[in-house]
Amino acid sequence: MSDEQTYSAAGEVGQVRQRRTRLQRIWLDLKKAPPTAIFGMLVVSIYAFVALFAPFLAPHGEAQIFKEPYAAWGGQFLLGTDQIGRDIFSRLIYGARNTIGIALTTTILSFAVGGSLGLIAAINQNWVDQVMSRLVDVLMAIPSLIFALMLLSIFGSTTWGLIIIIAMLDSTRVFRLTRAVSLNVVVMDYVEAARLRGEKLPWIMRREILPNILPPLVAEFGLRFSFVFLAIAALSFLGVGIQPPTADWGSMVRENASLIQFAKYDLKGAMTPLMPAAAIALLTVAVNFIVDWFLQKTSGLKDEQ
Repeated sequence: MSDEQTYSAAGEVGQVRQRRTRLQRIWLDLKKAPPTAIFGMLVVSIYAFVALFAPFLAPHGEAQIFKEPYAAWGGQFLLGTDQIGRDIFSRLIYGARNTIGIALTTTILSFAVGGSLGLIAAINQNWVDQVMSRLVDVLMAIPSLIFALMLLSIFGSTTWGLIIIIAMLDSTRVFRLTRAVSLNVVVMDYVEAARLRGEKLPWIMRREILPNILPPLVAEFGLRFSFVFLAIAALSFLGVGIQPPTADWGSMVRENASLIQFAKYDLKGAMTPLMPAAAIALLTVAVNFIVDWFLQKTSGLKDEQ
């Protein structure tokens, strides 16, 4: 075996060992996680499974209409039907795919835009930084929900329009955080050394700055996802979010809200609009549990026993 083959084999063995060590470290961290974080990860895993395999888990179609509107719970319809005869349980399952998928796509887009611009502003610190910062201040001065309602009324309530509008509005918060944490890193010696070596701006952003600001960004990603998730549900409840016949938890609450007033006649039926509301609340709480644990872990602080 030649020296080059020996070095290559040794490098592969080293990579395998590093990967195994990383997996062992992750497993140890998960074993030390508090019960709230474990609960949050379990709930998020269940939601992700339901969202991915919704067509196989739902007993009926997403927009399939039956001849029995407002059917009682049980029998053919586990959670009854809505005002036009669609199965609530099936729409609840499909709503996981639509609501979570759109919220996740929106959050990723907002971080791609806001994070990139925040890094550029922190590195340059010239007129580019001033222009972007003042523009962000103007956008953040307008309440996001009202601004989104106005833009959706102008451009129409399409799925991609909803994603782009919410992502652009939410990217202002990501920009502020990314710029703030990056300002503490761009003054470090290793960043200046990379500039003197002639490294390009994308390389410095990706290799020198981003790895050192990743923990607060990951925590912010979880919080942003929760806010975006709630914002989309609120817009759908107001009728300008995800449009029918697409199943969405926010619109499901709005469509069945009138059943609550009949609680004294049919308690189960009155709980129908509470099912999608409970799904929204449970996922939000689970994500926040995970974010709290991650912040505690990355900050190096421990709760007093």
